[in-house]
Amino acid sequence: MADLVVLYKTPKDAAAFDKYYFETHVPLAKKLPGLRKYTVSKGPVGTPGGPSQFHLIATLSFDSLADIQKAFGTPEGKAAAGDVPKFASGGVEMQMFDTREV
Repeated sequence: MADLVVLYKTPKDAAAFDKYYFETHVPLAKKLPGLRKYTVSKGPVGTPGGPSQFHLIATLSFDSLADIQKAFGTPEGKAAAGDVPKFASGGVEMQMFDTREV
């Protein structure tokens, strides 16, 4: 498995972010070819030391890193990526990595 972790920083308007994210962006992202699982954080995002700069964390799971890259090269992937600036006013960070059970 491989995951793409998307960390959305605190937006200017959290309510507007949440509405757009769940009503518009999630349906776009769920169309990504090869997507196996899509999860998002619930409630405040914190650190062991207290609050964080992040509002929401999304984890998109695929079979491999190559599948993530392939998905974002498709029209569906380009639409999902192109949608992010429309609602992520606080900024966004993305990381992808292989995962394994231990």
